[in-house]
Amino acid sequence: MKTALITGITGQDGMYLAEHLLADGYRVCGLIRGQNNPKRERLERLLPAVELVDGDLLDQGSLIGAVQRVQPDEVYNLAAISFVPVSWNQAELTGEITGLGVLRMLEAVRIVEGVTASSGGGGAGRIRFYQASSSEMFGKVRETPQNEGTAFYPRSPYGVAKVYGHYITVNYRESYGMHASSGILFNHESPRRGLEFVTRKITNGVARIKLGKQRELLLGNLDARRDWGFAGDYVRAMHLMLQQPEADDYVVGTGETHSVREFVEIAFRHVGLDWQEYVRSDPRFMRPAEVDHLTADATKARRVLGWAPKTSFQQLVTMMVDADLTQEAAAAA
Repeated sequence: MKTALITGITGQDGMYLAEHLLADGYRVCGLIRGQNNPKRERLERLLPAVELVDGDLLDQGSLIGAVQRVQPDEVYNLAAISFVPVSWNQAELTGEITGLGVLRMLEAVRIVEGVTASSGGGGAGRIRFYQASSSEMFGKVRETPQNEGTAFYPRSPYGVAKVYGHYITVNYRESYGMHASSGILFNHESPRRGLEFVTRKITNGVARIKLGKQRELLLGNLDARRDWGFAGDYVRAMHLMLQQPEADDYVVGTGETHSVREFVEIAFRHVGLDWQEYVRSDPRFMRPAEVDHLTADATKARRVLGWAPKTSFQQLVTMMVDADLTQEAAAAA
């Protein structure tokens, strides 16, 4: 039985990954901060088989202790301040967690493994490491679509922090020979997405409007285009990366791009409503520096990992709307 340690276990990716690994026969441990964390109770209820371990990405000692206790075969670093708009208001904290938190996790693995010198890229140490990189690193894109060789031009403190986390992972792989891979994941959503994210804001708003609980939906830039996929599909790619004989970096996405407007249209159409009667553009939700267009070239992931998404854009949107309809109807009962 393999053991996996997941940071960010309470997020959508962490939960889907935990379910995937448990189904694969893994012992799964999740890093969580604080005994009185309400997310701890929710996770214990939904995934009782996951073992929770205390640790904090701001505290190097706690991470070393967690890795020592768990003795994982694989570490998946998914934790981050991941809501991009917040990163402007909490830029320093974003850098500490989303950027330096990666360094601290790598150091924890390196110290526990006793890796002190490069082995020429030969995969020093037993523990394999996954870093959750992001398409936001491409930002103001230099080419379309984006692949592993595309230059980064981040447009937010979050994107900048992710670039640091990405390159420090590459550096530890090359400096110490660690099996450390990064998944450059494009936007991936699910019914477990937080309500602050635009996709879930849309589907929850649609459900509430359909049920008469809300009258309008305020959004920012409807013309922003993204490569959207289903989070449940993308965690399979994470796992596959750590099963490869050599560590590497992979772009993960669908290769299709859709605008926020398209997302809105499908969501409202699914419940028989005309979106133009309910959606209003509000400048408060515009980013200081916008990322206009992201499209993945996931050729390498398809070729090397044998990975491909299973869920279409339309299926993703309607899945999320249906889940929010069920949840909002239950809350009203």
